[in-house]
Amino acid sequence: MAYFISGPEIVFIFFIFLLIFGADKIPGLARTLAKGMTQVRQATNEIKTELQKSVDDNIENPTKSVTKGIKEEVGKISKEFKDIEDSVKRDLTKHNSS
Repeated sequence: MAYFISGPEIVFIFFIFLLIFGADKIPGLARTLAKGMTQVRQATNEIKTELQKSVDDNIENPTKSVTKGIKEEVGKISKEFKDIEDSVKRDLTKHNSS
């Protein structure tokens, strides 16, 4: 079942708003509602832009993120080997001087 608000229903809703808020407050409410909708639209556009940028970066160079991850892991392993190498050198220096 499709939900649709027809012209007479919109007029009725407007009439109810007019009775509740009064004619002098409706323009202010409309401005506030428009500002809120604009902020939501801007936030949505920013999110879309960031997502599109991220997708475009991954499509243009899909190996970039993989390469970055591999380089980080190789750097960690290299540091661990240097630490082990330094430890072994110290142990050898101790045993040779004894």
